[in-house]
Amino acid sequence: MYLAKLGGREDLNYLFTEMLGEITIGHMFIGGGDVPKPRMVKGGLLGADYKVQNGRYQFARIYNGENWNPDLRAPLTQPGVDVKVGEYLLEVNGKDVRPPAEVYSFFENTAGKQIKIKVGPNPDGKDAREVTVVPVDNEFALRNRAWEEDNRRKVDELSGRKLAYVHVPDTAVGGYTNFNRFYYAQVGKQGAVIDERYNHGGQIADYIIDQLQRPLRNCAISREGEKFCSPLAQIYGPKTMVINEMSGSGGDALPWMFKQDRVGPLVGTRTWGGLVGIYGYPRLMDGGGVTAPRVAIYGLHGEWEVENHGIAPDIEVENDPASVAAGHDPQLEKAVQVTLEALKKNPVVIPDHPPYPNYHQK
Repeated sequence: MYLAKLGGREDLNYLFTEMLGEITIGHMFIGGGDVPKPRMVKGGLLGADYKVQNGRYQFARIYNGENWNPDLRAPLTQPGVDVKVGEYLLEVNGKDVRPPAEVYSFFENTAGKQIKIKVGPNPDGKDAREVTVVPVDNEFALRNRAWEEDNRRKVDELSGRKLAYVHVPDTAVGGYTNFNRFYYAQVGKQGAVIDERYNHGGQIADYIIDQLQRPLRNCAISREGEKFCSPLAQIYGPKTMVINEMSGSGGDALPWMFKQDRVGPLVGTRTWGGLVGIYGYPRLMDGGGVTAPRVAIYGLHGEWEVENHGIAPDIEVENDPASVAAGHDPQLEKAVQVTLEALKKNPVVIPDHPPYPNYHQK
């Protein structure tokens, strides 16, 4: 069967998308198929921001990643490279680099390959040095980790080091890894801001909710005088969750459960609103794919509580472009404020031990 006026499989995908959109349900996707695939040439990236200064490209920020982690390898902080913010990119593989030439054009087809760059503290090349680097083909992981670490430092500063910050990017492997790594590393804090903005889902992560609301049950003291309490590895104080319109699927379910269990307030904007899940569909004949949502999740009060309307925040805060461009994060800042107010009303009190018994007292 042929449809008139379609130029190819992408046109058919577009038509299917428009048709499926009328069903008004989440997780309805169409894509792929017999689509021509052009030859891809990977451009290389150094994991850096640039600015034009003195007729050169200057390094404005360098993302340091985690060089022990192959998924967060940062080209400019590898052993023996040590490029610094404020230095200039002077040459790439012997080619002089100057604006208005596009800086990324010098890195075409260099991803994953050793190249030589010349950098230095002066735009005229004085005291320059040549280093060998291996550009990456994608900087998302580096930039995302930097965003998370910037947020953690911001929360630490705004709260006077009282609050933890944990970003949950999804409710699958990434969210499980992030929560376990960053939550338990900050158990000395008095409260926590759980940031699930841009959470692209996965499963129903009820284990996170379970971990967040474990109450203080008892304490112990060693004969050397150190106190510790049960449950171990827990932040006992108030928690706030930050949400936005880019949180969906499992990212809808997480704040839904957070609110349902009254763990704490939600700050931000309404989530996506898609909880009819998908799984297990065969490919189409030409390699394309289409999903048919098949698992509808409902609450305990006779309502479809999430699909098509999402989870509304308790405190609505928009991240307006002007504030973000000025270096602010109104949603995160409000979450810190709300959590500190809750902590002031209900401070975390670790009780002291009772008097030691004297079994020889008459």
